[in-house]
Amino acid sequence: MKSRLFRAASVLMAAIIWICAAALPVSASETNASSQGYADVPKDHYASKEIEALSQRGIIQGTGDGLFKPEEEVTRGVTALWLSKALKLGYPASLQGFTDVPETSEYAVAVNALAEKKIIQGDGGRFFPDMPLTREQMASLLVRAFQLKDNGMNVWFKDETEMGESHFKDIIRLKQYFLTDQIEFMPKNKVTRAQLALFLYRAIMIGEPERGELPLEDFMRGSELGGYQVSPDGKRTALLKEYHNQQHIFVYKKGEEKEDAERITTVKDRDITGFFWFDNSTLLYMTNRGGDEDYHIHAVSADGSSDKDLTPFEKEKAQYMESLSYIPGHENDILISLNHMSKQLFDVYEVNVKTGEFKIVANNPGNITSWMTDLYGEVKLAKATVGTDTQILYRKSTSLAFEPILDVKFGDSFVPIMFSFDNSQLFALSNIGRDKLALVAFNLNTKTMGDTIYENPDADVTDIVVSYKKQAILAVEYETDKVHYHYLDEEFERLNKDIAGQLPENQQFYIVGNPLPDKKVTLRTYSDKSPGAYYFYDRQTKSLEKYADVKPWIHEDDMAEMKPISYASRDGYTINGYLTLPKGAAGGKLPVVVLPHGGPWARDSWGFDPEVQLLANRGYAVLQMNFRGSTGYGKKFLNAGNKEWGRAMQNDITDGVNWLIAQGIADPKRVAIYGGSYGGYAALAGVTYTPDLYVAAVDYVGPSSMFTFLNSMPAYWEPDRQVMYRQVGDPDKDKAMLEASSPLLHADQIKAPIFFAQGVNDPRVSKKESDQMVMALRQRGIDSPYMIKADEGHGFQNYENRMDFYNALLKFLSMHLKP
Repeated sequence: MKSRLFRAASVLMAAIIWICAAALPVSASETNASSQGYADVPKDHYASKEIEALSQRGIIQGTGDGLFKPEEEVTRGVTALWLSKALKLGYPASLQGFTDVPETSEYAVAVNALAEKKIIQGDGGRFFPDMPLTREQMASLLVRAFQLKDNGMNVWFKDETEMGESHFKDIIRLKQYFLTDQIEFMPKNKVTRAQLALFLYRAIMIGEPERGELPLEDFMRGSELGGYQVSPDGKRTALLKEYHNQQHIFVYKKGEEKEDAERITTVKDRDITGFFWFDNSTLLYMTNRGGDEDYHIHAVSADGSSDKDLTPFEKEKAQYMESLSYIPGHENDILISLNHMSKQLFDVYEVNVKTGEFKIVANNPGNITSWMTDLYGEVKLAKATVGTDTQILYRKSTSLAFEPILDVKFGDSFVPIMFSFDNSQLFALSNIGRDKLALVAFNLNTKTMGDTIYENPDADVTDIVVSYKKQAILAVEYETDKVHYHYLDEEFERLNKDIAGQLPENQQFYIVGNPLPDKKVTLRTYSDKSPGAYYFYDRQTKSLEKYADVKPWIHEDDMAEMKPISYASRDGYTINGYLTLPKGAAGGKLPVVVLPHGGPWARDSWGFDPEVQLLANRGYAVLQMNFRGSTGYGKKFLNAGNKEWGRAMQNDITDGVNWLIAQGIADPKRVAIYGGSYGGYAALAGVTYTPDLYVAAVDYVGPSSMFTFLNSMPAYWEPDRQVMYRQVGDPDKDKAMLEASSPLLHADQIKAPIFFAQGVNDPRVSKKESDQMVMALRQRGIDSPYMIKADEGHGFQNYENRMDFYNALLKFLSMHLKP
């Protein structure tokens, strides 16, 4: 599973309605409440907050003498009156829509205004204004009034057979939007005045931020500017920009402004996942439809006149390797890997971007999991899996066969990065014979390990910065609390320090494209409170010029600080992570969302995270931790997570929660756990194995059974099946352990409510994982809202789906952390 996806879906925004003073006159029989409320609605009444809020807005009224009569049955006429005021409807064209609602009736304006909007219906020309309202009638009125559409939430009622056919879908909609969380709806029961006020207030507030909260759209919107790239000849600039809530490629010419950029892509229903210039007139980009991760590579002309899918195959995954356009005779060619001949194996192909012609370059013998070229476009290196070990294969020439040059035992890592410029060495990240990944040189002629170029005592090396002009490695990257560089080139070090000196202290940056251009440097900034901006730095004048903000509607002053933290696990490991407190939070005892990352072989990092900022903006402290098994902290820490799903890995999360409680930050009665992928599994494990620690959980595309998860891996994971068994567990040899670590098999221990979300096309975690867990809980009478999206995979990508998910997530958390 990949790392936690910026998860990034929520309940569909119904009509966004700003409630103002009532447009209709108050009837003689209804009087407004005072600012202190009603004498018969005590502060601890279940609907006191909603009754007071709607009364202050002039939407509902009491019945005189300072009373509201909350338990009195509400009539259809009063319902129409309240609803029309909530919707701020104008005067109807006619007051003669119903024979039993004369023009002189106090309900005439409201009833006829609602009828014009097709929100209410009569029977035989009559409305029956004095009849009490039933719960199922209320459901239909609210759904029509607030345009509540199907948001993909699968919900359940015990008494579904008692619901009228014409009202059934509307009752379902109420639960899809968390207007009710009841297991039994009692559809024929009469609605009281307090109940209607409660439901009406909840409907009004769908998608509406509370005072001091930022709109959800601010966090969900894609970047206004991303992927900034200049064509090789410098005459055009391409960038990713939003169009109808999707990322598209826009291009503008030299001398024009970025506002003049024209859209050149037309792909629908899926964002473009990446692009680059192939030559001065052609760009390549990748798409993925429906979340199935079967990526396609496209070529499009810079003016948008031609768009070709270069890999138009169903259920095949294309992976871009590199362009060969700099090689004579291959000006129109690229290299890709594709599982075309076998769904389990990737071969290497040469593809002509103009004609689409394919030519195989390297055949997979059956166990190769990745390929690598030298700096001149020749496929000379491969990684193969042999049992649970890794073998590095090399050939000096493409006319020769691959031969093994290095055996890497399970638990060790050797990650090739690039060939040296003279092809005599291989630069790689290796922890063979050491704990931390270090940058090393491997001698290809002698097949022996060479010099250690750089090793950090505290963290793994994660990447390098290379200058092709200098033919040298300029810097080595590693990550502790933040990303840091160890410089190997004085010129590059001076450049970075000069740039850093002109940026605020809390801003980090990285150079885009050529790291050492002669004149102008393009860079991208970011911080924990800012998604960043693109800048130009002039090396001659040493001046820094902002090009554009990535998300200009995000203001740092509104965001919360993400602080690096650490705590001790129960068995002596240091667990590093991040704590984000709501901006301006005073004191402790805060509601907390524990957010374990996915992977699990990944890590959380410091920087702008829209999901974390959203949760903090809604008043939650957010705890992220890099539990054992996370990457970046060395071999011992990584391998300490092997076969520890639901065990020591989960203990690290539990220890973090207890640390936060001991610090006085967390309210022990208001802690929820939420995660995606492995984080979703951790959420299920949390409420299963520590059922008294959490009041709620959210499982977003997470496994529920170790057995079904291991039996439903993507076909192209098959070569690494034995490796997975060593890391997670063998269904035969470790059966008892995996049974103990499968939340599905221990659902009887769960007490907390769980919200599930799943994409139908998920290739990593099958929909069955969520289906079976939801059914196990419902069979025990535990309700489990379950959002299913037919056009998504391992995480929701479409804007509308993300809005659905996050609206639902916020409502679910609010119900259980802010009762």
